[in-house]
Amino acid sequence: MPDTTPPAPEAAGFPAAAASEARSVAELDAALTTCRACPRLVAWREETARVKRPAFVDQEYWARPVPGFGPPDAPLALVGLAPAAHGGNRTGRIFTGDASGDALFAALYDVGLASRPTATHRGDGLRLHGVRVTMPVHCAPPGNRPTTAERDTCRPWLARELALLSPALRAVVVLGGFAWQTLLPVLADAGWQLPRPRPAFGHGAETTLTSSVGQRTLHLVGGYHPSQRNMSTRTLTPAQLREVLFRGAVLARLPAVPPRRDPQEAT
Repeated sequence: MPDTTPPAPEAAGFPAAAASEARSVAELDAALTTCRACPRLVAWREETARVKRPAFVDQEYWARPVPGFGPPDAPLALVGLAPAAHGGNRTGRIFTGDASGDALFAALYDVGLASRPTATHRGDGLRLHGVRVTMPVHCAPPGNRPTTAERDTCRPWLARELALLSPALRAVVVLGGFAWQTLLPVLADAGWQLPRPRPAFGHGAETTLTSSVGQRTLHLVGGYHPSQRNMSTRTLTPAQLREVLFRGAVLARLPAVPPRRDPQEAT
């Protein structure tokens, strides 16, 4: 008889098997946090938790895969890259406890999509309004650079999360070229028809996908990732970040606050 034993969390096939069995976002998140399928990422996330930054030496790191964050019926999704070694890998929540999250949640708050402008830890009371934040790779990678194999191994988690969000999902803001290139084939496999040639990534780039069955549409909006480097070099300004998030909210039909543009925020 064939072996029907589910793969262990250490197996390369674990994400695909476990993700497909999840019947809710909560089930998916619970299964995801047990994953150990990528040896390099497991070693790095756990080593980072042992060799802590001095500022966090008294804290216990999460050191596991970091699930998405936000309501399971969100009409707007944000897709980033991966958790930061001393951010999400420490706090257990995506974009929480690092400079990227400081920029992102401040912008979400400014356009009315977050309950507070800061994110420090899982119990800080932050709530998102109609928005769920996720990523293609759920473990912190060395140098913030996951390999192609790690991206592909992690891909079933993203695919299943988007499938579970699909009934309400109207728009996705894609933060960075890595997320854009990862997301397009996931959506194509899910039955969304991509324009030809495939749309190129850029800040403010927009494209609309149609479903192969029915008359549904899904809007994609590209935006630069709010990394510390992008923000410090002003490749991305707070005003630009607010604008792209507001555009996503409009396409998702969410009530949002039109973004302000501070005079000192030259773009």
